[in-house]
Amino acid sequence: MPAGGFSAPATGGAEFEAKITPIVIFSCIMAATGGLMFGYDVGVSGGVTSMPHFLKKFFPVVYRKTNVTEAVSNYCKYDNQGLQLFTSSLYLAALTATFFASYTTRRLGRKLTMLIAGMFFIVGVILNAAAQDLAMLIIGRILLGCGVGFANQAVPLFLSEIAPTRIRGGLNILFQLNVTIGILFASLVNYGTAKIKGGWGWRLSLGLAGIPAFLLTAGALFVVDTPNSLIERGYLEEGKAVLRKIRGTDNIEPEFQELLEASRVAKQVKHPFRNLLKRRNRPQMVIAIALQIFQQFTGINAIMFYAPVLFSTLGFHNDASLYSAVITGAVNVASTVVSIYTVDKVGRRILLLEAGVQMFLSQVVIAVLLGIKVTDHSDNLSKGYAILVVVMVCTFVSSFAWSWGPLGWLIPSETFPLETRSAGQSVTVCVNMLFTFVIAQAFLSMLCHMKYGIFLFFSGWVVIMSLFVLFLVPETKNIPIEEMTERVWKQHWFWKRFMDGDDHGKVTEMNAYGTIEMNGTTTNKEGKSNGFHV
Repeated sequence: MPAGGFSAPATGGAEFEAKITPIVIFSCIMAATGGLMFGYDVGVSGGVTSMPHFLKKFFPVVYRKTNVTEAVSNYCKYDNQGLQLFTSSLYLAALTATFFASYTTRRLGRKLTMLIAGMFFIVGVILNAAAQDLAMLIIGRILLGCGVGFANQAVPLFLSEIAPTRIRGGLNILFQLNVTIGILFASLVNYGTAKIKGGWGWRLSLGLAGIPAFLLTAGALFVVDTPNSLIERGYLEEGKAVLRKIRGTDNIEPEFQELLEASRVAKQVKHPFRNLLKRRNRPQMVIAIALQIFQQFTGINAIMFYAPVLFSTLGFHNDASLYSAVITGAVNVASTVVSIYTVDKVGRRILLLEAGVQMFLSQVVIAVLLGIKVTDHSDNLSKGYAILVVVMVCTFVSSFAWSWGPLGWLIPSETFPLETRSAGQSVTVCVNMLFTFVIAQAFLSMLCHMKYGIFLFFSGWVVIMSLFVLFLVPETKNIPIEEMTERVWKQHWFWKRFMDGDDHGKVTEMNAYGTIEMNGTTTNKEGKSNGFHV
């Protein structure tokens, strides 16, 4: 085997030869800038909503509550549905856009879908930076949400399909790494722009989102589409040429034949969303949906959206709250790098389970500290306790960043078969955006009513999701995407029963959805290549 390459196990005991080529690295880095845009949008909203001039212009009621001396609970100063809508409208728009993105991803390709996302981002940034009233501000956020919907649909699929199997996890997590870099970049920008005199710093914060928007758009112009997408759309020779280029070898025939077979079966599926409901697709669906719900109920987005607001609520002064958000952002980036280096070595399950313990303990400690030291009308935490709260928040953020953050996207993107992959990713993004919207819209109100108990609420969910992983989430490291059924689902103690249901038959059948179903040791009821040709 050539130096610098490796071979991944393939169907029927063969091997897929592949090098880690520069074009793969370049394509993955450029595609992952979609995460940079997403992260910047997440991070910037919390910072600008703590800036007095921004609040005075768009949310005067909140501005008055944060500046009056009357008895307003510290936990409730930012409790305003309009303010929460500014943050959450992006995710509601992303939820809607993902259905259209599913169509473009499948019919037009991953590359063009990323380009559409970039255009939405650019227009949304312009409207936000130039906003004169709340309506203009919200419309800009909605367009950014459309970009998020398209980017989150296409980018994880692109990364999973273009990466060689053995480093698929690490390259896919580049998307999440860019999310964390975007959050950190936004925190640094907010920290600087908050000091600008004249009250226009928030415009600069929102406008600088144009940098990652431009990078994503430019990247989408220069990257190649995935062989899976090209073959699925009938561009066989182009798909084969791209496969040869990204694998860095001429020995691509075994992998090409497997992609052809998977594509042939995928084309027979006329209703991919309906096909998702079939019994044999239930394991992937349940796990994908559960991971998205659990990811949001860790409480991470509540912290990342509103980090400056949260620290202000806890009694930190404005500069201190923004500085603390910068620290948590830096921890987020560093911990995601840890995930890149460990996910394909120790596996997905170990990272998720370890993080569950760490997140639970840190949230309980935060709740106890706040319950003892922060009252409704206290002005400040002592320096020692304030540092301890920041340390615990960083402990929580670090565990999320090397586990539930990247793996919540990675695992669904690598488990769906080709015939339902685009639809499955659409459902994944939709559920994620729905619950992100719910948390973003409800967090400040929950903080007002539940006070420090909100951290106990999220810690309870961490226990539930850790048990789910322990019993129901299988390990998928180093397994080719098209072999998940044979090597994962059919071997799992619980999910294997869904692989051996009413799809059996002694002869080849064409089901109602056009999917070929066969019985026997060499067939794959998922319709994916398992060495058979009809």
